[in-house]
Amino acid sequence: MVVRRVRPPKVNRRSEILKAAEKLMGSRGLSAVTTRQIAKEVGCSDSALYAHFEGRLELLLAMLEETLPDMRGTMQTLKRSAGRGSPQANLAVTLGGIYNFHRRVTPQLAGLFAEPELLTAYRESLLHQNKGPHLAMKVIEDYIRDEQKLSRIGAQVDARLAAYLLMSSSLFRAFSEHFADDSTLPAWGKFAKQLVVAIVPEP
Repeated sequence: MVVRRVRPPKVNRRSEILKAAEKLMGSRGLSAVTTRQIAKEVGCSDSALYAHFEGRLELLLAMLEETLPDMRGTMQTLKRSAGRGSPQANLAVTLGGIYNFHRRVTPQLAGLFAEPELLTAYRESLLHQNKGPHLAMKVIEDYIRDEQKLSRIGAQVDARLAAYLLMSSSLFRAFSEHFADDSTLPAWGKFAKQLVVAIVPEP
């Protein structure tokens, strides 16, 4: 009787590799991350990485595409909020989701500017997938216009400028806190409410 030895299934380490790349990027900076460091973090050989990715550029691009969060849930909620609750409260909640997004991605995105080739590839990837900050700003702009039609936001508010100011304020606050390695006062909840009322006052 011939006994056949069953080979253990090959382990797909793609997910582990991407998580290791994200971890190293957060602790060492994007430009300092090498395939050798990633392989060491995962506990595999360099060649194991190339079974999933052609090289460092493809690996880091996949990491950015698959591990960075997006704001789709936050934006979808805002789209359904016109005519419900307080416009200022709705915008403050949305701004909270945007700020949480910015807090997580700012260090990674800042590192892209030190890697022109990766930045170009990531920009092209976003365009191909129809993603980017302009889409979130458009949702905020459309929401403000919808509330203006309902007379819940004053007609004097420039919807496009308001969306730009809300988005850029969130990004700058996240950048400032990372840069200073400290929280900014006032606390985010209070700041968001004050910001919304200043930009989109009650009619």
